[in-house]
Amino acid sequence: MQVRVRFAPSPTGYLHVGGARTALFNWLYARKTGGKFILRIEDTDLERSTAQAVETILDGLRWLGLDWDEGPFYQTANLELHRQKAEEMVASGHAYRCFCSKELLEERRKAFEARKLPYKYEGTCRGLSSQEVVARLAAGHPYVIRFAVPRDEGAVSWTDLVYGEQSKQHVDIEDFVMVRADSSPLYILSNAVDDALQGVTHVIRGQDGIPNTPKQILIYKALGYKVPEFAHLPLILDPSRAKLSKRLHGDVVMVKFYQERGFLPDALANFLLLLGWSPGDDREFFSREEMIEAFSFEGINRSNSIFNFRKGDERNFTDPKAIWMNAEYISKMPLDRLLPFVIAEFKQKGLWRSEYESERSEWFAKTIDLLRARYRTLSDFTSLGRPYFEDDFDYEPASVSKNLKDTSLVTLLPGLADKLEKLQDFSAEAVEAVLRTYASQCGVKAGLLINAARTALTGQSVGPGMFDVFATIGQRRSVERLRRAVRLVVGQSA
Repeated sequence: MQVRVRFAPSPTGYLHVGGARTALFNWLYARKTGGKFILRIEDTDLERSTAQAVETILDGLRWLGLDWDEGPFYQTANLELHRQKAEEMVASGHAYRCFCSKELLEERRKAFEARKLPYKYEGTCRGLSSQEVVARLAAGHPYVIRFAVPRDEGAVSWTDLVYGEQSKQHVDIEDFVMVRADSSPLYILSNAVDDALQGVTHVIRGQDGIPNTPKQILIYKALGYKVPEFAHLPLILDPSRAKLSKRLHGDVVMVKFYQERGFLPDALANFLLLLGWSPGDDREFFSREEMIEAFSFEGINRSNSIFNFRKGDERNFTDPKAIWMNAEYISKMPLDRLLPFVIAEFKQKGLWRSEYESERSEWFAKTIDLLRARYRTLSDFTSLGRPYFEDDFDYEPASVSKNLKDTSLVTLLPGLADKLEKLQDFSAEAVEAVLRTYASQCGVKAGLLINAARTALTGQSVGPGMFDVFATIGQRRSVERLRRAVRLVVGQSA
């Protein structure tokens, strides 16, 4: 039997991190077993489903590298078939038409609530004779189609691949609605029928799908379908243990949010993998091949995962571990794999120049390699890294106050610029020798000039080794920036 799994998002919003993790686990299992990963768009909520949401979901999956083997299929294409399957169950006695009005059901519900009892549909219409049903249909009475849950002491049982043995007594399952009064099938029916028709062998979905599982197993059996294996994944919760949602948490729970803020797809996939799964050892970093090899249902935790996201500035906008992991990927992945992502970031921000593809391509690559050890997102290359590529950049006020406060720099900085301007070899080693000799001649500590030069050249107080910064920015621009920074010293002293 070939493994066939599916990811079936509802296109009523963006792809969020919980859905992305579900897709990832399905994809990993398909790739590990040589099976098929099916993409199905469950677009039966016609009022809320949008084409834009569909494209955003597809784009998010592509960005994460979760390629699908079949689809995307659209559930609305099978609505008539879903209705036919409901009628088949009515004909076989596994379902019936219920003519109870919404008003009547609400009245009964309130009566139960007044007695502090849980309400479950009593099956009023289940005992209607065929003559009564025909008469009501002829009179045009609206109806829904309900599944006739067996009235015995039995139970629906299955072995969940994550949570183990599960069981639900028939007496605790309501005769649930499968088709609404407007003839539109509900998710509980459409999802089960589509899974069966598409040959899905393993349903891997969130833990919140467990309440639907007994009902869907009943539908499978009533229609003579083979029941698939089920694996329910622990939920991803916020720090207060609330379920993630865009309504409560905003864009920070959406995959697109991380895509736009400079995350690497491999880093986010790696982070999502570890939200609810463990390899059984202390490994934290996995290539795609290692993910596939290591993945198993046994490694999935039963307890819910906590996504410690937070909203703050652009460098502290999500789970600290997610940012840390992305920074590790940026600093350690092969440069030839990183560069295409950085280049795309430069193009998006309008900072890309054709010279970076030709005469300065080697310089560009070396500069990215120099900077990446301190950067956490791709966006850092075009924000914090801007002084290396553009002459128009901002000076951090704290850096200016710290490193350009000594009034002697008014003469020291131009003097250093004069010395450096005469260098024939503008290498890191040559610049260091000149700066240290000049500092000694002027009777000041080299650190004063090094720190002042960092702020003068980059507007910042931290960064790569300062002499490498000089060599990277180049002789002409370094000299110009040292002289230009004098006004900042003057501005402070004034």
